[in-house]
Amino acid sequence: MKNFDDIRCTDFHTHPVTDVFRTAISELGIDPVEEDGFPLPAWSVEEHIDFMEKAGIDYAVLSAPVPHIYNGDNDKARMAARKINEDIADLVRNNADKFCFVGIAPLPDVSGAIEETSYAMDELGAVGMKTATNMGGVYLGDKLFDPLMDEWNRRGSLVIIHPCRARLRPENVITGKVAAIYEYPADTTRAVLNMIANRTMTRFPNIRWLVPHCGAFLPYMLSRFIGVSGILSSMGMMETVDVKSEFEKLYFDIAGDPEPEQLAMLRMAADDSHIVYGTDYPHSPAGVIIAKKAHLDKNHDYDRIREQIYKTNAATLL
Repeated sequence: MKNFDDIRCTDFHTHPVTDVFRTAISELGIDPVEEDGFPLPAWSVEEHIDFMEKAGIDYAVLSAPVPHIYNGDNDKARMAARKINEDIADLVRNNADKFCFVGIAPLPDVSGAIEETSYAMDELGAVGMKTATNMGGVYLGDKLFDPLMDEWNRRGSLVIIHPCRARLRPENVITGKVAAIYEYPADTTRAVLNMIANRTMTRFPNIRWLVPHCGAFLPYMLSRFIGVSGILSSMGMMETVDVKSEFEKLYFDIAGDPEPEQLAMLRMAADDSHIVYGTDYPHSPAGVIIAKKAHLDKNHDYDRIREQIYKTNAATLL
């Protein structure tokens, strides 16, 4: 287990855009621009470590970038997941003082995902797993994934959620063209609300779910979903669920634009002990992240909780 006493800050949301990943998605016939509206950014391990030093980040949890590796061919997706996990594991072994990683699973292939979980965590040393919000249009919370949830629950896994684009979206507006503007937070919200409605956190209580980007639209949606779900359950249109209790089991990173509003809104809904730091490097440029973190470092509104977010809460997840 990592000793966090001397670590200034841990980054829970960062992606190694390796040549192996680029080749893997190309072989799957997946085009990042077509899928998500923007190209994969340049990346190298040397530049990543240099960025961390400049930003005051001592440790990072690596997760594979988007696009998600599903292309409808389970065998090819399994091979891609294996190549990507082995590649990132090698990177981590060579830089163990700076990085750990979560594995990627070839969902929606549940049996393949269970097999890759065992390989990534038991053989490669992954500290958890990463999942997309939806896999070919099947969302987190769907009962199809229950066997995998059983496995992750048995392990007490850290599971990092990352958005991908919905299968159907409007194409004639800017939000439909560049997923990061709206579709990413929308799909995160869609997935987690589905998890709440299906009592995923209660049914699989040992999984430690990490939701990105200050919880996306969830802080705004929480009270609305509590109200609407109560009406629907009273009409027999959905099962009764304790929305607040399900939500309180989640953890959140603050990658993206936490100031001025998003982190404040998240803190109104989530406990400070469930919030960790994230950068979204290299998809967010180093200079932009460093400037945002410098502002966060100086914002006295967060003096009391800054060490929790940067450092202390990491021990709960790692």
